Parts: sequence; structure tokens; C-alpha cells
Amino acid sequence: MPRPALRSRSLRKIKVRLPGGGTAIHYEKKKPSKPRCGVCGKPLSGVPREPPSKMKTLPKTKKRPERPYGGNLCSACMREKFKEKLMR
Repeated sequence: MPRPALRSRSLRKIKVRLPGGGTAIHYEKKKPSKPRCGVCGKPLSGVPREPPSKMKTLPKTKKRPERPYGGNLCSACMREKFKEKLMR
């Protein structure tokens, strides 16, 4: 039986093969949900699924795509927004 701190369902269990041929269970935190588009709610591509502590250490270019509204809108909604601006 794992120690009480590891009995939580908030941790994910990973089966790891050991050098002697046996298996052990390792516990680690689950990843957060994928970031979503602010308009349509579609999951954003190009944005990593990492906890805030890891996102803090990533360089800025790895945190979101290098385009206008990158990390806030999906590419389709970004194009629509540009079309609206051009029509005005």
C-alpha cells in the first residue's frame, strides 16, 4: 500500500519496469487541460500542456505560436478577426 500522500486520485500512476524484471508504480502530477481558443473553444495547437512551474522556465517562443493573438485565438479565428478588420 502506498503512503497516504500518494493515495490521492489527483496523481497519475505510471508502471515502470525495473532492471531486475519487476515493475514499480511511480506517481506524478497530472498535466493540466489544453489551453483553448477564446472565441470558438477549440484546443490551441503550438501551446504546451505543462504546469505553471514548468511554463515559467520555458522560453517565450516555446510558450505560444509566433503570430498575432498567438496563445489566445486559434488560427481560424485569427483569420476571421483579420477579415473583419479589413472589411471596416
